[in-house]
Amino acid sequence: MPEQLKYLNPKDINPNPYQPRLHFEPKELEELAQSIKENGLIQPIIVRKSDIFGYDLIAGERRLKAIKMAGLDKIPVIIKDVSDKDSMKQAIIENLQRSDLNPIEEAKAYQNLILKNQMTHDEIAKAIGKSRPYITNSIRLLNLPSHIRQGLEKGTISQGHARLLLSIDKQEVQDSWFHKILDEQLSVRQLEQALKKLPKKEKSKKPAKDIFTAEKEKEISQLLGLPVSIHCNKQLQGQLKISFASEEEFNRIMNRLF
Repeated sequence: MPEQLKYLNPKDINPNPYQPRLHFEPKELEELAQSIKENGLIQPIIVRKSDIFGYDLIAGERRLKAIKMAGLDKIPVIIKDVSDKDSMKQAIIENLQRSDLNPIEEAKAYQNLILKNQMTHDEIAKAIGKSRPYITNSIRLLNLPSHIRQGLEKGTISQGHARLLLSIDKQEVQDSWFHKILDEQLSVRQLEQALKKLPKKEKSKKPAKDIFTAEKEKEISQLLGLPVSIHCNKQLQGQLKISFASEEEFNRIMNRLF
């Protein structure tokens, strides 16, 4: 079915369950709602027919929220015929291209593309115009402890701070420097210089892994969309560690395994 332009009641449009953006600033929504009241909706939102009721949103969640605040009863929409998989992909990529996700939302969006769309780091990089190392480093942010991830989400530390903290393996040392960043307002450059002076045993950096182990870690990580580490001896006896940051991620692992 070709794309259609129609006018729909916003009440008939369901939010996109694959929306990667979790935080919407109330003040910005109010300003957008006021603008829509005065000027109407200039750019139609994109929807698809729902299997249950009305229509499911593909792209334009922020505009839809503002439209409902503005009290409009008819808005222009573009109706597309797309699958669940393509709907999720379009929603994530649209938000990533707008560059208004915080670093953790962005990392989770990449993770979802890997987990639900079976996209590789290279494919994601090409789709959104980023380098593969950028995608990999972004996903690594999900390996941070929850309170540090929250600091990154709220903007109390920057992505540069977070990546430097990832270089510290000891959790207690990581926590200590996280609080120093907050208490002393350390810049990324100041943190980098301070960490260079740390004794190696304090940072407890792990020895380089052999090529086989590193490649297997990469394969499993890309398959699950989660940080993975393998520790084994010469007899290939050891542990496989899969890190998850929420109950949802845990359930995804279980669904994959069983």
